[in-house]
Amino acid sequence: MKKKILLFFLFYSLFFPLEASIKQNIILNLEKIKNLTFNFKQKIDKKTEEGICTIEYPKKIYCSYDNFNKKIMVSNGKSLVIKNKNINQYYLYPLDKTPLDLILDKNFLIKNIKKSKGRIVDDKYLNFTILSNENKINIFFDKESLNLVGWQTEDIYQNLVITFISRLKINEIIDKKIFKLPKMN
Repeated sequence: MKKKILLFFLFYSLFFPLEASIKQNIILNLEKIKNLTFNFKQKIDKKTEEGICTIEYPKKIYCSYDNFNKKIMVSNGKSLVIKNKNINQYYLYPLDKTPLDLILDKNFLIKNIKKSKGRIVDDKYLNFTILSNENKINIFFDKESLNLVGWQTEDIYQNLVITFISRLKINEIIDKKIFKLPKMN
């Protein structure tokens, strides 16, 4: 019985400092990031879309989708526009009414990661679940590189949205004009 208790405490003391260390390193890594550019794959229900995004903290994003409609998504930090160029659709939303408002707020993420326990998924990813108002965000980091690898939210229509990130580039020189909201046609 004493061996079991000793093994339990040994395992417990070894596991949780490791998690705390990984969590602290993720926070330190996030604090250094000014912008991210990456390829993405996004699943909404049974539909999958791909493209390239650039995030500039705080709260700016530009995504170009590789699809027939030539969809783009742009946030200037206050508003979010989704525009389909080929079919002349234009949607304008207040950013603060979307889960992206929280994902694009690095300080919000850091504050909530500090408060979250986090869990290891498939021995490759560290996941943090963040609850804020009516939003539930699952954010995922690579356990080795400590880089953001994706997130899971619900969109404004309550569809599950899963975003996977690849080919991540950090703190690249970017053209700030991309965050200018496109005009309606």
